[in-house]
Amino acid sequence: MREKWSIVSLTYETLFDLGDKTERREELDRLMEAPDFWGDQDKAKGVIAELKTLNAVLKPFESLARQSDDLQALIELAEESGEDEFDEEIRDSIKRATSDFEQFELRSMLGGPNDHCNAYITIHPGAGGTEACDWAQMLLRMYLMYAENHRYKADVIDREDGDVAGIQTVTIHLKGEYAYGYLRGETGVHRLVRISPFGTADKRQTSFASVDVLPEIDDTIDIVLRDDELKRDVFRCGGPGGQHQNKTESGVRYTHLPSGVAAESRSERSQHKNDALALQLLKAKLIRLEEEKREAEFAKAYNDKAEIGFGSQIRSYVLQPYQQVKDLRTDFISTNPGNTLDGNIDGFIDAYLRMKLAKGEVKKS
Repeated sequence: MREKWSIVSLTYETLFDLGDKTERREELDRLMEAPDFWGDQDKAKGVIAELKTLNAVLKPFESLARQSDDLQALIELAEESGEDEFDEEIRDSIKRATSDFEQFELRSMLGGPNDHCNAYITIHPGAGGTEACDWAQMLLRMYLMYAENHRYKADVIDREDGDVAGIQTVTIHLKGEYAYGYLRGETGVHRLVRISPFGTADKRQTSFASVDVLPEIDDTIDIVLRDDELKRDVFRCGGPGGQHQNKTESGVRYTHLPSGVAAESRSERSQHKNDALALQLLKAKLIRLEEEKREAEFAKAYNDKAEIGFGSQIRSYVLQPYQQVKDLRTDFISTNPGNTLDGNIDGFIDAYLRMKLAKGEVKKS
């Protein structure tokens, strides 16, 4: 047992360069102790953000190291006593340490520059009319329940309901540690096969909805957008937003002319607030666009199709004639679609991150 845990520690210290991370943390701690630390607000925010990212990996590892030492001491005590009175305590300690190690292992896969950020999730129905709108609403519920399960704060910041049922578009803002890192792999087309609740022929229907996950860009990430590269439009929001939203041009849409990327916000009563939110979403989309380019280039090296964009189907949810959810990238399967649609998608997230790690892409992102 002692040999096993020392090997685990050595492997991960080498793999994730924890020695270098520890030295960098000490350097940042010294910077924060300087009397003029808060003299430059932007620099101070950058230091705090970097320190938070380092501690997210280092503190769990240090906890694992302490558990390893305690477990070794407990095993030595049991060996000296020659009795089995410590067996149950040892088993419980191993169980806790194994669970914590698996969580640490998963967190250590989140090495991208924006993985620590909060996330925006936007859902659009695809082909299928009311069926697709209803499917988009089911996905919204799935991600809101995932957020609740993981104690993320979730706000619906933009929503347009369908004509009959479901939603035409929705954007939710998830706030929590590594929200973007965990959920970025959800980007793509999600396919549903079921008996239609809206028809009378009891026939199977196939519906599609696209999911896009963007990082919330914080103040430490500087993106310069030139005025001559931006087109700004205002519009009436419409929908069930009250008379103010329906009768005034409070909605704002920004288009980045060189790339054609657009972002809009209609959730706030104030045009000023919608303006700021639309610009923030545009910056997030542009950063995601650059990530997609890197992912596509990396995928070519493996003769693999890049898992990017709304045109790529990533997962199938089959409710009829059998029960199965399958991720087409990782081949991970759940035979309990109800559990998956209740927000329990951790198995799919874990499989996706491990696939990226196996290909080496995590370190490159």
